[in-house]
Amino acid sequence: MINEFKDFIAKGNVMDMAVGIIIGAAFTAIVTSLVGDLINPVIALFTGGIDFSGWFYVLGDGEFASIEAATEAGVPVFAVGKFIMAVINFLIVAFVVFMLVKMVNRIKAAAERPDDAAPEVDSGPSELDVLLEIRDALKADRVA
Repeated sequence: MINEFKDFIAKGNVMDMAVGIIIGAAFTAIVTSLVGDLINPVIALFTGGIDFSGWFYVLGDGEFASIEAATEAGVPVFAVGKFIMAVINFLIVAFVVFMLVKMVNRIKAAAERPDDAAPEVDSGPSELDVLLEIRDALKADRVA
């Protein structure tokens, strides 16, 4: 059973998946920082500094200054702003991933294209074409 487990782990699919998950987690941190630290401030600049994450409705009794205060009080909160920010972040992340995949595909296509492709050289008429011309010329001489 241990040997079967070793064989399973040693297969390429499992190792590729593990590397993909690790790289994906690291990439997630980079994209999260890109969105939170660079793109969201630009969006806030164009929207007049509006931070949607503070937009919420209290579903219970009382008034609270923030979502955190309402949550600490144990009151249910309908956090519309956090959802809107999650959607915006998703769209930004999806666009960044799309651009990266597009760039990787372009690089792969350039790598697959042969560099030393010789241009086609017109070698003239084929042997069959020459023989047909000779035949036609002989026929024309006989008729004339």
